Amino acid sequence: MMPRRVLVLTASYGEGHNSAARALVAGLQRQPGVTAERVDLFAEVAPRLDRFSRQLYLKVINHAPWLWAAFYRWLDRTPHLRHLTSVLPFHVRALEGLLDEKKPDALCATYPVYGWLVEQLRRKGRAVPPLYMVVTDALTINAIWFRVPAQRWFVTDAGSAQRMIDRGVTPSRVIVSGFPVAPAFADRTSDAVPSDPAGGGPRRVLLMINCSRRRATAIARAVVACPGLAVTITAGRSEDLRRELSALPPHPTTSVEVLGWTDRIPNLLMRHHLVISKAGGATTQESINALCPMIVSQVVRGQEEGNWELLKAHDAGILATTPEQVVAAITSAFDHGADQWKRWRSGLERLARPTAASDIARQILAETATECGPSRAQSTKAQDVARSVAP
Repeated sequence: MMPRRVLVLTASYGEGHNSAARALVAGLQRQPGVTAERVDLFAEVAPRLDRFSRQLYLKVINHAPWLWAAFYRWLDRTPHLRHLTSVLPFHVRALEGLLDEKKPDALCATYPVYGWLVEQLRRKGRAVPPLYMVVTDALTINAIWFRVPAQRWFVTDAGSAQRMIDRGVTPSRVIVSGFPVAPAFADRTSDAVPSDPAGGGPRRVLLMINCSRRRATAIARAVVACPGLAVTITAGRSEDLRRELSALPPHPTTSVEVLGWTDRIPNLLMRHHLVISKAGGATTQESINALCPMIVSQVVRGQEEGNWELLKAHDAGILATTPEQVVAAITSAFDHGADQWKRWRSGLERLARPTAASDIARQILAETATECGPSRAQSTKAQDVARSVAP
């Protein structure tokens, strides 16, 4: 019997898409008789344009967030999305070539534009495998995710599912799966748990640097000056920033470790009591599944607003956008026998779905017969799926 093949389609516009894609590949490869491959057509087709657009995206969200918010709202409302995505003919041809080469049994996309590329192939009469969309945003889900047909949409939580249904998506096609996270969260061992913060042990705080340098340094200076903490800072790939943060004077009773780029984020989250970070999709969902309450230091208007809204609705974190507010949030978390921290952790336990990647994989494979291939996605199938979305 030939192994079933699934292509996981992603893009590097925000780490959430890639993080979810990596987890999905791992979840699929844990299933017997399956091969899975992660593909970023945007990086492959036009690497220079991809790098430029990603750099522009980061500059806009850090220096002109109002501009990104306006563009995000426009994308959600405009009736001209099909015309906008039609300017990607090279990507459509690359996707068609990929289907010819790989002959996948299913497509799984963690970036919404792939739905529109697939739709263009369907309009040409091309047979396309079933498309599964893994929505990496929560609650404030842009219509670009669901205005074109898909076999299923996997979403992070029940509230997100209801909002998509309210906007016209057929309920049976929306699956509350949770956000696909790395296998480490499902495989956690009993020692990957922080000690009781009310028990006298070190109160461990993880500061993830993913905002502008000035803002990051100001927050880091305030955090390391707090007494009685064990602070870990992830500084990313900037060696200059790592050296600057390492030179910050800590409180005499506080220990500080400054890391550069690291692939140990799941382990760090599971072993810390609190994480301070902006409300990115991957970071928010990983903190949920690590049961590590988040102090949200920044919310990018648009797609990140739903991430904070999700934490707030479940009393699973706090918004603190200034150094003074961050320090106050840390203090309140651990005061009075760490009652606030315990409430936040209970909220996270209600949201966590650490097996989401494997759950999504099993759902896709259950719907994909062993003998299937691209030939299954005949035009009649596409027409059936098309009826699942309101025009």
